[in-house]
Amino acid sequence: MMEKIGKYFLIVAMVALCSCAGKQSATAQSAKAVSVKRAAAQPIEQTAPKPVSMPLPGAPKHNAYNLTDAQYSVLADSVHNFVVSFDTHNDTATYMMHPNGEYTVPKGQVSFDLMKKGGLDAAFFAVYLEQGPWKNKKSLDSAYHYCKGELLSWKKYVTTKKSDVAGMAYTPADVVKLKAQGKRAVILAIENGYPLGDDVNRVDEFFKIGVRYITLSHNAANQICDGSRDWKTACWHGVSPFGYEVIERMEKLGMIVDISHVSSEALKDVLKVAKAPVIASHSACRALKPSQRRDLTDEEIKMIAANGGVVQIGTGRFFLSDDLPAHKVGVAVLANHIDHVKNLVGPQYVGLGTDFDGGGGVVGMDNAGQMKNLTVELLKRGWTIDELQMFWGGNLMRVWNKCIEVSLKLNAIKQK
Repeated sequence: MMEKIGKYFLIVAMVALCSCAGKQSATAQSAKAVSVKRAAAQPIEQTAPKPVSMPLPGAPKHNAYNLTDAQYSVLADSVHNFVVSFDTHNDTATYMMHPNGEYTVPKGQVSFDLMKKGGLDAAFFAVYLEQGPWKNKKSLDSAYHYCKGELLSWKKYVTTKKSDVAGMAYTPADVVKLKAQGKRAVILAIENGYPLGDDVNRVDEFFKIGVRYITLSHNAANQICDGSRDWKTACWHGVSPFGYEVIERMEKLGMIVDISHVSSEALKDVLKVAKAPVIASHSACRALKPSQRRDLTDEEIKMIAANGGVVQIGTGRFFLSDDLPAHKVGVAVLANHIDHVKNLVGPQYVGLGTDFDGGGGVVGMDNAGQMKNLTVELLKRGWTIDELQMFWGGNLMRVWNKCIEVSLKLNAIKQK
């Protein structure tokens, strides 16, 4: 009921803003208001909309609802008050635990204060592991102990020092509860399955700590699968025998399988056996940056959508444009990638995974306090309330809940 009431007031605000824009005739204003109200009230079709021509890099200004910039800003505030918003990937935990470490990318892009300012309700805080020698037991054990220590330290920091502004979340319902309390939700993740070593039971151990997704690999091959950057020297030509065990165990636990960073062959192998939807926690579209092998092809995006998964668009400038220098890659270019997925497979298969504190950030959205700038850009392009609700969190929560549902079914079958 509260969700319906919140949406009602958001629609009213949207219609009111459109009606007072003052740049159309009274008849046109009325038609626009009715159009917006209809778009917000009707459910999204389950088929992808027809593709439209993409804006050029640096996209021209849009004004779908004929509002002023100030009015779009007010509307974006209302949207973020209403939706449950997620960022599915940042590398902030390591920086927060080791602020004096040596880093090759800008840090300090995420804090709980910045999340509040930007209207960001929840984030997956990933512990990143650089790929080491995965055939060496000592190296594997070292990665395991490091990862476990980082996860426990970060969790302790959140629960003992930041409990007034944030809390741990283990299910989508936890995130909703924390938003109602005015707190940010912290979800644990692991970037690179390297610390699992050759022991599939470590998946269970990490799940008990609170990890809710594992990115199967980083750019290079590990004991689970090949990475996207070592395609010329692939070890497995997809997923390894141990990797299939890992995927199966993750699904039995209700843990989300993340296929960002994996090779094209590995992605296809994962989707052949996946019983639950997967995510690409921080990826972009190769159609808009052909030189980047880490980005997803249109075929791969369609495969993820067919699986029921979601592509969370990353904000690393080096993933987004071949045509613009880094200092000119802004929110509009990021929105082009988001629109590309929407136009290709539908708005129910796209979201955001910034990769903040890990190389992410574009001009105009360079930290968690600037998230609403993206909402403004999408509104200007004509995104509806329903579409924004899906983009910011509805799609991800659908996937997460489905993973939990599949887990319950798999465990029920096992008990029989």
